[in-house]
Amino acid sequence: MHRTDATDETITQAGARARRPRLWRQLIMFFSIVGPGIITANADNDVGGITTYSIAGAQFGYTMLWLLIPVTIALVVTQEMCARMGAVTGKGLADLIRENFGIRVTAVVLLLFVLGDLGNTAAEFAGVASSAPIFHQYVPIFNEYGFKFFLVAAAAIGVFTAVTRGNYKIVERVFFIFCAVYLSYVFSGFAVHPPWGQVLHDTFVPHFTANKAYLLTAIGVIGTTISPWMQFYIQSAVVEKGVRVKDYPYSRIDVVTGAVFTDVIAYFIIVASAATIFVHNAHVPNGVHALDIRDAGDVAAALQPLAGKYASLLFALGLLNAAIFTASILPLSTAYYVCEAFGFESGVNRRFSEAPVFYGLYLGLIVIGAGFVVIPGAPLLATIFYSQVVNGALLPIVLVLMLLLINNKQIMGTYTNSLLFNAIAWATVLIVGLLTIVSTVQQIVQPGG
Repeated sequence: MHRTDATDETITQAGARARRPRLWRQLIMFFSIVGPGIITANADNDVGGITTYSIAGAQFGYTMLWLLIPVTIALVVTQEMCARMGAVTGKGLADLIRENFGIRVTAVVLLLFVLGDLGNTAAEFAGVASSAPIFHQYVPIFNEYGFKFFLVAAAAIGVFTAVTRGNYKIVERVFFIFCAVYLSYVFSGFAVHPPWGQVLHDTFVPHFTANKAYLLTAIGVIGTTISPWMQFYIQSAVVEKGVRVKDYPYSRIDVVTGAVFTDVIAYFIIVASAATIFVHNAHVPNGVHALDIRDAGDVAAALQPLAGKYASLLFALGLLNAAIFTASILPLSTAYYVCEAFGFESGVNRRFSEAPVFYGLYLGLIVIGAGFVVIPGAPLLATIFYSQVVNGALLPIVLVLMLLLINNKQIMGTYTNSLLFNAIAWATVLIVGLLTIVSTVQQIVQPGG
């Protein structure tokens, strides 16, 4: 009897030793796969997103926090589908659209995308410019315009150099650093000492206010989370990283982690704005009322007298980080899907001589986007506005194309959507599409409203 117990113990210890290497292999595999989901989702917290979340908190306090729960689910659904298609087919989304819907549909979609992404890239560099006044207080070189020019130019050069001088692994590590800097918004949220009881209540108890401003802001919070370019980028990133079907469970964790992390950041942006500007009914510099804040730079400036210079500096740091991060990824996404669709060589693992169209398009978008910001009198706001109109019109089309592709068994085999997942995905398409159309029409009819 004693011998049997000893034998059992030996077997148990051997089994534990056998499991440990397997666990280590799983961890190593996960960290080799992780990247596209976290990076893509965090890049969506761009200048427009930060501004939208800031305005939501400044105007309506904590009452829109609950929206981030269904928004996170919608983000997980759309990103997971593209990552799965990339792992199963080994092809980018633009490539699949061209093969299955023809060159004409592809050309029209991509033309609209390039125009929209050009405006969005300009918007990101506008975010760099918006953060300049805060940093100019601490680095008083040049005059204010000269410092803005310097900061925008340095961002443009840094973006292009960081992406084009290394391979995919190096670029991905740089992007992970950008993701980490988003934690400055979490620190800003704690620095303003919000009433956590009320914050948690408004997070889990839905609140509706039947007025136009609340509805439009809610539409903005939902619409800013899912951008058309994200779907193309994540699928291209999964393909370039070499994720295979057998590795996909790890990639799914990457997608979910990225969606949750990015909306936690959005959560603290709303909290920071609500705990200061909304609660104190503050006025930002030059007499602009809190309800009329137009960009995240105004929010950073408003935080300084209310929560101290460090909260303001952290918020501005997060804005600058988001602007540079998305200015890196958004034109990269454009270069990926244009080259995929028309058969040009692409990828940051290739040299400039091997992929001249890819790098040329990437450089062109950065130069034009940054150049727009520093030209006095340029119609920057109109460019940003109409790029959002284009994105709003294109988003439902892209989501429908994605669903048609992922439910095609000839393409996906046994990896098509389940009935439940299709129900969730189509509901996401209908809700996001309808809200985006309503928001776009509302802005066209009453752009100042």
